[in-house]
Amino acid sequence: MLSLFTAGVVSALFFRLSPGEILAALASEETRFALRLSLMTSIASISLALILGVPTGYFLARTSFPGKAILETFLDLPLVITPLIAGVGLLFLFGQNMLGPRLEEWGITILFTPWGAVLAQTFVACPIVMRSSRAAFERVGPRYEWAAATLGLGPSQVFFRISLPLARQGILAGTVLGWTRAMGEFGATLMVAGAIRFKTETLPIAVYLNISSGELGTALSCAWVLMATGFVLLLALRWIGQGPRPETLPSR
Repeated sequence: MLSLFTAGVVSALFFRLSPGEILAALASEETRFALRLSLMTSIASISLALILGVPTGYFLARTSFPGKAILETFLDLPLVITPLIAGVGLLFLFGQNMLGPRLEEWGITILFTPWGAVLAQTFVACPIVMRSSRAAFERVGPRYEWAAATLGLGPSQVFFRISLPLARQGILAGTVLGWTRAMGEFGATLMVAGAIRFKTETLPIAVYLNISSGELGTALSCAWVLMATGFVLLLALRWIGQGPRPETLPSR
């Protein structure tokens, strides 16, 4: 029944237009711009999410301290905050009453630019990468690290030469999942980057703009490109999950 339900929704999108209308919409400059911007912003955001999420996941996997559960819950908040509300928070944070004037002194403008889309996508992708990284580091266990430390490796060498390679499979799976989430992000992006054609028009924003203006062909073509990209990324995630797992050791 679930397969039929999903197939019904996809078919309703797929058979709405004629093949000629589909090809014309896919070849339009607006669709190609939206795809290009979505790829650029999502790659930038998942890179930032890796920089922030992997060290945080490692820290949470290897440490224990009072209040850790509260910190973990706080870091998971972006998973449950409505994207629209997250976008309002980012709008205030980078607006004129907080960080906006200082950033403008440095020549950096966040609001209503593609950088706003990058930050919105980073905000929703970070907890996914952080949770996947933490689980991957916990699964590996610390004994390889202890052995490497006894052989004279420093903390950074242990992390980059031992911990990170052993946890790479889980981190890679979290990266693909976070990338998929970033590609489809809409609510927070709309609030922070706005909906400006050929400037902040990612694929979800393009769907919104063209549905609003009655241009159904371009809206559906962008939706199909978005679905096809998500399908490929989810297939990659399954392939990663079926790969050989690193040898693990108990923590004690």
